[in-house]
Amino acid sequence: MSQEKVLPFIEHLVELRKRLIIIFVALIIGMGVAWNYSSELLSFIEKPLKGKTYLTQIKKNVYAEVKKVAPSLYSRYRLEKEMEETTRDRKLNYSAPLEPFFVQCKISLIAGLILVLPIVFHQIWVFISPGLTSKERRMVVPFVTAGTLTFCMGAMFFLIIIWPVIINFSLSYELEGLQSWFNLSSYVNFCLRLILVFGLIFELPVVALLLSRVGLINYSLLARNRKFALLASSIIAAFHADLITMFVVMLPLYLMYEISVWVAFFFGKKRPVRENPAAGALV
Repeated sequence: MSQEKVLPFIEHLVELRKRLIIIFVALIIGMGVAWNYSSELLSFIEKPLKGKTYLTQIKKNVYAEVKKVAPSLYSRYRLEKEMEETTRDRKLNYSAPLEPFFVQCKISLIAGLILVLPIVFHQIWVFISPGLTSKERRMVVPFVTAGTLTFCMGAMFFLIIIWPVIINFSLSYELEGLQSWFNLSSYVNFCLRLILVFGLIFELPVVALLLSRVGLINYSLLARNRKFALLASSIIAAFHADLITMFVVMLPLYLMYEISVWVAFFFGKKRPVRENPAAGALV
C-alpha cells in the first residue's frame, strides 16, 4: 500500500476516534441524567406484568358487556375471577447480590442513549459529510431530527403496544400449579433488547431517504427485492425464541421496508429521462 493511500486512511481513523470519543462522553452524561429516573422507568416496564395496560382495559370493557348481555356466560366461565387474576400484583425476583445494580445500569445506559441520540446522529453525519456535496450537507438538521424522532417512535411503539401483548401472552400460560416467576435480569434484558430492535427498525425509512437522495439506492432496486426483504425479516425475527415475539418483530420490520420503498419513490434522487433517438427520428 502506497504512502498516499495510507495517510488518508489514518486520517479517517483519527477522525473516527474523535467522533467516538464525543459519543462516549455524551453517552456517559446521558446515562448520569437517566440514572435519576431509572426506578420510574423500571416501574413502567413492569406495568404489563401487573396487568396495568390497555389490554386490561379492553378486557374489562368486553367482560362488562358480556355481563350485561349474557350474565349466565359471565358466571359460568368465572370471568370476574379471571379479571382479578389479570390485575394481580406480580413482582420481579433476583438471585445475585448485585443484580439490581447492574439492571439499573443497563436501564440508565439505554435511556441515556435515547437522550443523546441527536448528538450521536450529528457525529455520524459529521464523519460522513466530507464525502457529500455542499447541497447534501445541508440535510444535517432533517437527518438528525428524523433519526431521533423515528427511533423514539419505534421505542414507544414497542413499549406501549407490543410489550403488553408479549407479557400478556406469556402470563396466559399461568394455570393451577404453573406460576410465573420472572427473573429481574431476564425480564429487563429482553425488554431493552427489543427497544433497540424496534428503534432500529423504525430507522429504515430515514436510511432509505438518505441513501436514495445521494443516489446509492432507488425505488426500482428496493421494489424488486421485496422477497429478499421478507426473507431477511423472517431470519432476523427467528433469533427470538417464541413465536409471538418473532411475529411482532417480523411484521414491523417488513412494514418499514415497504415504507422505505415508497420513501425512495417520492423523495429519492430522480434520474434524468433519456430521449429516444429512434422516436425523435420518427417525429
